[in-house]
Amino acid sequence: MNIRVGLGLDIHPFDDSPNRPLILGGTVIPGSLGLSGHSDGDILSHAITDAILGAAGLGDIGEWFPDTDPKWKNANSLLMLESIVDEVSTRGFTVGQVDVVIALESPKIAPFKREIISNLEKVIKSQVSIKATRPEGLGALGRLEGMAVWAVVLLEKSIDDG
Repeated sequence: MNIRVGLGLDIHPFDDSPNRPLILGGTVIPGSLGLSGHSDGDILSHAITDAILGAAGLGDIGEWFPDTDPKWKNANSLLMLESIVDEVSTRGFTVGQVDVVIALESPKIAPFKREIISNLEKVIKSQVSIKATRPEGLGALGRLEGMAVWAVVLLEKSIDDG
């Protein structure tokens, strides 16, 4: 068994538009400003995508989905993640596990964790663990200027003995 590990990090500021929804792992979180971004701003899906790409040695999300390409404007990040899962699958890899930390002062993620995990596990076809932590008022994240997500991914590839 060939095992590879990748780390993804994404940080976005909150968007000023009250019409921009906050989307995490394909789930709309009501009552909060959305995040700025070229696509839908789903930093949870972005961090996982980057971690998978890193583990597979395939660059980063900006190379695959450049923010200079209008094709990706307001794109569904779960579909972007799905295309990367499919890409690494064609190279013989499966996602063994995903572990995520979301750093945000507000809103509370706990009421949405099951739905977020379910959305991600359908796309990734593997176990996803999500934890949230508060910056306790420290720095830009603590001042409610945005949020950050770290993701670690384990990719597995069967070694062909033939």
